Amino acid sequence: MISASPSDVPAGPKVVAIGSFDGVHLGHRHLLARARRLAQENGLPLLVYTFDPPTKVFVRGVGMLSTLTEKLELLEEEGVDVTLAVPFDEDFAARDKEEFLDDLRRIGAARIVVGADFGFGRGRGGGPADLELVAPTLVVPLLELAGEPVKSTRIRELLDRGDVEAARHLLGRPYSARGLVIRGDGIGAELGFPTANVEPAPNKVLPRGVFACEATGPKGRFPAVVNVGVRPTVGGNELRFEAHLLGFSGDLYGHELKVTFLKKLRDEKQFSSREELRRQIGRDLEEARRFFRL
Repeated sequence: MISASPSDVPAGPKVVAIGSFDGVHLGHRHLLARARRLAQENGLPLLVYTFDPPTKVFVRGVGMLSTLTEKLELLEEEGVDVTLAVPFDEDFAARDKEEFLDDLRRIGAARIVVGADFGFGRGRGGGPADLELVAPTLVVPLLELAGEPVKSTRIRELLDRGDVEAARHLLGRPYSARGLVIRGDGIGAELGFPTANVEPAPNKVLPRGVFACEATGPKGRFPAVVNVGVRPTVGGNELRFEAHLLGFSGDLYGHELKVTFLKKLRDEKQFSSREELRRQIGRDLEEARRFFRL
């Protein structure tokens, strides 16, 4: 079940896990596993109290790892019974910590679970000691891999470098993005490699470069070569997200396409001519076919 307001949450006691959960990475899943175990031991449902957009996306203007739809799907996979996704805006950011505590009382928090870095209320003035005023609170230490905590910020940095394989290690799954297929300028088709131009959600983090990916849409699942960049060789200046599906022919306009990033093939670069670009795309496709063992 999904709610956008505490007043819409079903009555009764619950275990409540709180956080932005952007990307629902291994660190989040570690916390959710503790919360789920606590809920099972006490015979209570598990509710996640989260924010849309994630706090850092709103406050700092960073990109988001998961849209609300993606986050809800991932939380459901983790066994969450109810998700309270409150709109995070100027009014919410200005709320006093006591108002947040009132929310927790209203939704029936019988036990609370948060990460070690959690703060809430105006200026992050609230912490675990304040949560204890509502219900016994479990503070879960941050999960560490390779000596560093697993955090959304670290994953964003990896994706900004195009390191989708390292990001996968921290997410516990390959990174993906989805969006509607829109009409482009047809340059890919002119070069002999037609592409689906994907329009992702605003602020969605996209790794830059050329990648071997899996594309899933209404016609099934296909290996793909994906370019995320500005296309300098053809005079581009806007970020484009383009997928060439191997073994597919047809029309995808207006349909949603999910692209899962598996391996970086190379950085985007400017070539001396369209012919040189066409030859490089051919090499990219051959490398992708080897990756997929086609």
